[in-house]
Amino acid sequence: MAAVREDYLQAELTAADRAMLDFAVKLAGEPRAMTRGDVEALRAAGFDDTAIHDIVQVTGFFSYYNRLADGLGIDPEPVDA
Repeated sequence: MAAVREDYLQAELTAADRAMLDFAVKLAGEPRAMTRGDVEALRAAGFDDTAIHDIVQVTGFFSYYNRLADGLGIDPEPVDA
């Protein structure tokens, strides 16, 4: 997990996990750049439509939550005193 948090591109991942993270990173950072090919890459990695839907939903939720927290100055992981 630590390797994924630090830089998932350098972490030892399955091809499916790397495809999922590539998709999620692109969706979160450049949503208008998404293409049918991005979805097809997930299918080629073994994800079905339900899993792809879940990936999009979770990515969208965390993108929303991060923007909400950043906009309101909320620390989502406060350090105990």
